[in-house]
Amino acid sequence: MKKRRADGQETRQNLLVAAGEVFARKGFWEATNADICEKANCNNASVNYHFGSKENLYIEAWKYSFEKSIKAYPPDGGVLPTASIEERLRGRILSFMQRIADPASHDFEMIHKEMANPTGLLTKTMEKVIARIEQDFKSLLAELLGAGASEKQIRFCHMSIMGQCFGPMLHLRHKKSEHALPPPKDMALHFDIEELADHITHFCLVGMNGIRNEIKRTQKNK
Repeated sequence: MKKRRADGQETRQNLLVAAGEVFARKGFWEATNADICEKANCNNASVNYHFGSKENLYIEAWKYSFEKSIKAYPPDGGVLPTASIEERLRGRILSFMQRIADPASHDFEMIHKEMANPTGLLTKTMEKVIARIEQDFKSLLAELLGAGASEKQIRFCHMSIMGQCFGPMLHLRHKKSEHALPPPKDMALHFDIEELADHITHFCLVGMNGIRNEIKRTQKNK
């Protein structure tokens, strides 16, 4: 009985791993239960037996991949809360960049496919787990911008940082793919990720310091 239970747990685990890879490569609509079961080396009925449906497996596979990715690259970058605010900002930027650049981060590729061909299946799950990480990042930005910073200013700074990280890392992630779009001619793909993280951190600190000073001037003139 124990062996049967262990075998069932192993099959479920194999399905989660295989589904993450298949959904990341094909997206929900193109992936089939047969594709996933072949990858997991199990019976075609295993998806419904362990997860009830392809839809449920899709959600659970994303959650599994996301948790694995977050474990490999903690959102705070492993930087202690007692570290300087500059170090904490760099830690979050570097961690985000590393997650995007790592081809093993199937959760990211699944989101990419979901954005291109939406199912709506991941919306609630993503909002629940990503919102917490996003809020922690925004709290750090609010600390940098100082008292008086509006929610819009904080949100715009967050969007700006994400954009600076996303583009280069996306090209880095897919540079070996024959289907990838070529990078802009002036984009050097042989950069060091940590070096770019240093640049983005410095760039953002200078920019946010300017916004902070602008907020102070506005408050002073009231």
